[in-house]
Amino acid sequence: MQPQTTERTPNRWIILLAGVLVQLAIGAVYAWSVFAKALQNEQAFGWTKAQAAVPFEVAIGMIFVGSYIGGRIQDRRGPGVVALTGGVIYSLGVIIASFADKDRFWILILGYGVLGGFGLGMAYIVPIAMLQKWFPDKPGLITGIAVAGFGFGAVITAPLGQHLIAGDPSVPTKAFLPLGIGYLVAIVIGASLFRNPPEGYVPPGLAGPAVAGSSGAVPTKDPVPEADFTAPEALRTPQWYLLTAILTLSVTAGISLISVAAGSASDLSGYSAAAAASLVGVLGLFNGGGRILWGWLSDRIGKMPAFMGILGIQGACLLLIPHVASPAIFAVLAALVYLCYGGAFGTMPSTAGRFFGVRNAGAIYGLMLIGWSIGGIVGPLLISSLIGEQKAYTLGFTVVGLIALVGMVLPLLTKKPAAPAARVTAPSEGAQTAPRTRR
Repeated sequence: MQPQTTERTPNRWIILLAGVLVQLAIGAVYAWSVFAKALQNEQAFGWTKAQAAVPFEVAIGMIFVGSYIGGRIQDRRGPGVVALTGGVIYSLGVIIASFADKDRFWILILGYGVLGGFGLGMAYIVPIAMLQKWFPDKPGLITGIAVAGFGFGAVITAPLGQHLIAGDPSVPTKAFLPLGIGYLVAIVIGASLFRNPPEGYVPPGLAGPAVAGSSGAVPTKDPVPEADFTAPEALRTPQWYLLTAILTLSVTAGISLISVAAGSASDLSGYSAAAAASLVGVLGLFNGGGRILWGWLSDRIGKMPAFMGILGIQGACLLLIPHVASPAIFAVLAALVYLCYGGAFGTMPSTAGRFFGVRNAGAIYGLMLIGWSIGGIVGPLLISSLIGEQKAYTLGFTVVGLIALVGMVLPLLTKKPAAPAARVTAPSEGAQTAPRTRR
């Protein structure tokens, strides 16, 4: 018989839907290419490709700052206030960007880049950390679903943004005003439902405590940690740096293709400009779907085998892409890269939870997102410099592909950390007879 407090516990599936709603709003950042193209139009601002990329690069760089601060505050103040604060900052940043024009480039940098990126990072980390506490029985699948909302955000915003830009193509930044208001409404609705589960929460249908140190209560390939690490304790382990390096390499590999996808499709496989743009839109579905697929798969095969697959598939596909002329084969290989790129974001949050516990997941995983910022900047710069004006796609994709393949060594080296030394307790009778599983 369930305790009376369990009957008053909010429905965790409604909280999941609220998390997806927030992620859909902030995931619109991946639709930046639609605005970048409009900003370069001579009938609009006539900016260079490099200039049009700056707001997006600043936003990606600010994500880590927001996720770090948001994660630390969330662990102390709860998820609702942090998600709402981050969402408001993000939405206001987008609204401010709507006042930018050809002669006020700095407004776009401040609004979309600095404020938008900071608020995005602050709101992004909240549902990831919160939902691991609500779903200890399926952490990979659920965090995969949550961050899939982020991946799908661009699928919704890209055509909507294009429609709004068409209303006044001479000033494409005006499209940010209705978008920012829409984001604000969605985030306020979603964040208002955010809350952590009560202490000692057990999901319906599970017997025993679903907390660190439980003996078989959570059906997953990877064991739960023996103790919840604090952020400083996690930073003193080599595992935190290995996991961050794995995320960085996966982001670097995947976003390298994402940043040149349309041009690669045209130059290597003969896609028309319109067909290449359509392909990029379809590939966004694989970015979102990969977060669910790999998150679910990692619960069953183990986190490190999943990351070996993510890096290995990306590496192999990147090596093959410059050597295929078939549009269909190019699309398949690109889809696999997008699937694995999204998969790293769907798998890493639950991996951090399995390694370090979920009590301080906001701060610990928030710090790991520096890998997103590093990879998001290094990947596009590396691939564009290697390809260059000579269109040396073979050189560019070969180098990045080999980096991903070499990175497969890292999951082999990454083992689950022992409990913090200061809080190691005497092993129970069950622990003496059941050896620890390391993965």
